Amino acid sequence: MEREETRRRASLAEARQARAGRPAAAEAYQAARLRFELAEAIRVRREELGWSQRQLAERAGMTQPGVARFEAGGTTPTLPLLERLADALGLRLTVSLSPAERRSA
Repeated sequence: MEREETRRRASLAEARQARAGRPAAAEAYQAARLRFELAEAIRVRREELGWSQRQLAERAGMTQPGVARFEAGGTTPTLPLLERLADALGLRLTVSLSPAERRSA
């Protein structure tokens, strides 16, 4: 039974690896990574201030469940939402663009 479980895990890992090479999967991964990084930055700052999600929500004009979804990476935030969160947390929102890494053909 344990051997079968190990084989199944290996095949799942192989399938995941194969999907990761597809352009659509790579784009989805990048979008998720960005959401996670934004959520992490907001959560870390909120915790530095000793605030609850409810306190941040009140200061940013949101609901506590909205903050929870954001911090879980479950939403793609708009720039106005990011500005409200940054302002509430005493931060300045900075957006930058840089050259993308070239993909080999």
